[in-house]
Formats: sequence, C-alpha cells, structure tokens
Amino acid sequence: MDVIVIGGGLMGTAATYFLARRGLRVTLIERHRVGTGATVASFGNIRRTGRHLTQLPLAHRSRTLWGEAERMLGRDVEFRVAGHLRLIFEEDALADMRAYATAARPWGLELEELGANEIHARFPGLGPGAIAASYSPQDGSGNPRLIAPAFADAAQRLGAQIIEECEVGGIDTTAAGFRVTTSKGSFEAGRLLNTAGAWGARIAARFGEPVPLTPRGPQMGVTEPLPHRVLPVVGIWTRRHGMDAYFRQVERGNIIFGGAAERVDVPLDPGHAKADPARLPLQLRALRQLLPALDKVSVIRTWSGCEGYLADMLPVMGPSATTPGLFHSFGFSGHGFQLGPGVGETMAELIAMGDTEIPLHDFRIERFTLMVNGESSAAM
Repeated sequence: MDVIVIGGGLMGTAATYFLARRGLRVTLIERHRVGTGATVASFGNIRRTGRHLTQLPLAHRSRTLWGEAERMLGRDVEFRVAGHLRLIFEEDALADMRAYATAARPWGLELEELGANEIHARFPGLGPGAIAASYSPQDGSGNPRLIAPAFADAAQRLGAQIIEECEVGGIDTTAAGFRVTTSKGSFEAGRLLNTAGAWGARIAARFGEPVPLTPRGPQMGVTEPLPHRVLPVVGIWTRRHGMDAYFRQVERGNIIFGGAAERVDVPLDPGHAKADPARLPLQLRALRQLLPALDKVSVIRTWSGCEGYLADMLPVMGPSATTPGLFHSFGFSGHGFQLGPGVGETMAELIAMGDTEIPLHDFRIERFTLMVNGESSAAM
C-alpha cells in the first residue's frame, strides 16, 4: 500500500480519489460512514468571498473542480452556480467590503458591488434595508450529503480501498513507513495522510505536533418549502456580533440557514453535536433582516456537527514537521466545504510529487510549535 488516509469526510475522500487517479494504492479508514461527520453538517456554501487572501488560490482550484464534479465523479452532487450575495446594512461594513474587494483582486477574485436599487431590481424581497452588496456570480452551492460518498465511490472504481465503521487504535512508524492498527486489522503504507477533522489534532499530537484545536458545532436549520425563487446564496457583511446569518434555497423550496448563533462546545468523545433550540430565535431574527418573508415560516429541522476550529481560522495543511511521510489536512474551522475538492487534489499532488503549485506556507503545522522564548506561536 502506498498511502493510508485516516478520516472519510470530504477532505479524506477527495484526497483518496485524486491519489488513486494518480495511480497510487490507497486505503481510507473511517470510524463511522464516509461523509457523516462535519461534511454532512455543512451548509453547502461554495463561496470564495471573504476568505483569507492566502486561501484564494486553493479556493479557485476547488471552484474549478466543483464545476467538473458531475462529469468527474459520474453523478450529480447538486452543484449549482447560483451566485453568492453578501448584503450590507452599515457604512463600516461597506468600507470593509470595499477594502476586501480591492485586496482580493490581485488574488484573482473579482467582486461586483451592487447598490440598493440594483439589489432590489435583481433580487426582489431580499434585504429591504440594505445599502449595498457584494456579488460573486460564479459561486453557488452543493449538497453536503452527496459529495463525500461520490468521491469515495469514484475512488473505489479506481482501485482504492474504503474501510468504514473502523476504529483506529495504534499508529506506529516502521522501517517502510506506517502501521495503523484498527478494529478491522492492521494496515501498512509508506505514507500517511491525516484528514481526521476535529480529531486531527489527536493524530498530530502522537507525532510530537501539538495543535490548539477546539471542537465546536454550528447551528444549522431548514424551513418548510416556500415558493421557489432563483436566489443566490445570501450572507451579510457586518461587524455586529450575532448578525452574521446566511441562507440558501434548494430546488424543493426549503430554506437552509445557519450563522447568527454561537457555536456549541462538542466533546470529542463521542463527538456528537446537538443544536441548541434556545439559540433559534436569535438566528431567525437575524435572517429576517436578509429575507423578511421568513417571518411566518416554520422551521422543520435543526442539526449540528463536530468541526475543528483553530485560533487563526486557517487550516493545518501540508507535510509533518517531525515525521517524514506524514501529511496533515484538518482544522478548516467551519470553512472547508468549498475547499474540499481542491484540498484533495492539492494533497494528492503534494504526496505524489513532493510539491504543489498551491501556496501552503500559512497553513503549515509548525506555526504552532514552541518558539525559542517558550511561548506558543500561532502565526496569523
């Protein structure tokens, strides 16, 4: 075996597919079922707006792959180019948006600025009090329930081994690479990829690479079906705490929403996150500012999922700083869904070729190592 991948979310299944496509022999090990962790809890937003600038090359690569996903994977993963609209209600937020748009332009992201009249003409019913908006017309959404299984199935067709319901016990280095002992036997490979999400820091710590990761759960919900409109994914630019709501409408008419609520703490054992009903009124209040029609709509389900958050909100992505043949890709801080296909292709490129065209310096794990003065460093 050439590579063992630990963790079967979007990052892990995408990496397994792209590694297999390069001709490597790959085994993916998932403790539950593929795509049932943080991936399935995602909102499904495929957006580049607002990303840390150094994430944009990865986001652009991933957006291209989302556009190829149906042909590449052989099934519809409900990627829809609906556009991404972020409404603005305050002057300071407008200044923030304009500063970001200017800074992002050299990184290849062009945002349209819409005035109040244009918002109301193009997107009637949205944000009646908005003074402006940013619009990224080539972004959109995808189905979190479909994408990881689609990558896993496609990887299997290329010869990858997908092992589900499999608990990892020991991980040891050997003369040839790594041995992973699990509830379904031992597996050996020359290289190991850690895509274990919120559990990724535990694996890194086994190799002397502590990462200050906090497991948190977002609060997501979905409404009853409404008459369908051709709506973009909608969010907000704001400095006001508790108002950062976002939503999208699926083709069946339901509104999927999130944001505007503190993420809940999640114990890693067993790692099950639950939505807090007490936070729902705050979410709905923020959402009404974006779409007043939600005032009399019933919420039919809420959910959460276990995600790994880092203080600088940037992932760990790249080779281990302590162990040759070990690679990490975790800690996407609730912002990983859009990046998933690009992460998979980039990690496969790095593992197979020893380098990648995507800049990963800001995501290196050694940014968390102890400095000479004994203080912990998390380079922003």
